Amino acid sequence: MKRTAFLFILFLFSIQIFAQSKKEQDIAAIKNMCGCYEITFEYAETFSPDTAYKLAKPYKAKALEWATIAEESKNKIAIQHLLLAMDTMVIKHWRQDWLYENTSFFAYQQDLTWAMIQLEKKQVTGQWTQNVYEVDDSPRYSGSATWIHADGRHFWENTTNAPLPRREYTKRSDYQVLKRRNRHEITDFGWVHEQDNQKNIRNSSGEKLLAQEKGMNTYLKVADSRCQKAKDWWQKSKQFWNDVRNVWEETLNKSIVIDLKRKVEDKFLGEHLENLAKNPSTNSQENQEKIKMVMTKYQK
Repeated sequence: MKRTAFLFILFLFSIQIFAQSKKEQDIAAIKNMCGCYEITFEYAETFSPDTAYKLAKPYKAKALEWATIAEESKNKIAIQHLLLAMDTMVIKHWRQDWLYENTSFFAYQQDLTWAMIQLEKKQVTGQWTQNVYEVDDSPRYSGSATWIHADGRHFWENTTNAPLPRREYTKRSDYQVLKRRNRHEITDFGWVHEQDNQKNIRNSSGEKLLAQEKGMNTYLKVADSRCQKAKDWWQKSKQFWNDVRNVWEETLNKSIVIDLKRKVEDKFLGEHLENLAKNPSTNSQENQEKIKMVMTKYQK
């Protein structure tokens, strides 16, 4: 009996050690997405069930980007991405937050509306939620999955609904939801964000496929010194954007549905926030009050 109890305790201990080792591997993979990168963005529509539909012209762009940890705790890693236009002008880009064994997140519906979904703890055991945010730190899309470390590969893959991508939402209105299969894979040269997307028409009649799309964003690691301007900019600007994150976090924590307006006074939310960022207060409470006043205008 004593031997059985001992073996059971040893078994539980072994599971705990394995889980901790796996989590450490996950954290290392997530942090490997930080640094200075030359990026190639490539997208091409590949198929449509509508024979009258004309596939969109392939999209390709290049950029230099700095990705840095904006926040870190035991079960959370937030990575802020900053673009360098012409290698000199810094533009705040997207943000990705990784949450370990997270049981709730906002799922995109359509028309800039997100609804909170709840998962059971057993559904997310060992998983990481990736919450992706816009340049103004508003929600974009979320999904939960397990980081895989096998055969020398390290990747995370999830399928979720999202708004139209930035490259299209000002140009197209023929579909409402981008169903994204996102794969983030760490490589020996940096990392790759591979996508298999469905551009779906969603209305009161239901949902149907307009076109499929392949995406390949390749992140080539380069010397950190090439992103020095972005690093300097973030040191000067991070407190204000931390205040923006805190206001959004407060808003999200007390909401079950987020319903936003695209523009107010003919401006995107990011434009209003950038104006505030030009002359921020050294007092976070003052900043947050001004930020709240602006953000409230965008909530339906």
